Amino acid sequence: MVLRGIRHESDVLVRQLDGRIATLRAVPSPSLLELEMAERIADNLRRLITDTARSSAADRARVRAAVHYFLGLRNTRDRRPRRTLLDDVYVVNAIVRDLGRHDLVVA
Repeated sequence: MVLRGIRHESDVLVRQLDGRIATLRAVPSPSLLELEMAERIADNLRRLITDTARSSAADRARVRAAVHYFLGLRNTRDRRPRRTLLDDVYVVNAIVRDLGRHDLVVA
């Protein structure tokens, strides 16, 4: 029962990542460099989601936080300030390093 909930949570996170990338691709004349970087972040987050599916709840929460940050979600009523993709890279990389997954750091 617990594994089904974790699997569902993982599927939701992956679908959200796919939606963000689809949205970025749909932008008229997107910056190819930014799109490529966003795709690399999303690919690494997908791997992290899969790799931590059987990890501790704390590690899964870190992964969820990284995904939500990349998606631009916040657990607050305040409006988030405008961020750049480099801000996303910095925060996601910090979480990835904290999990000991230096192989997934986006340069």
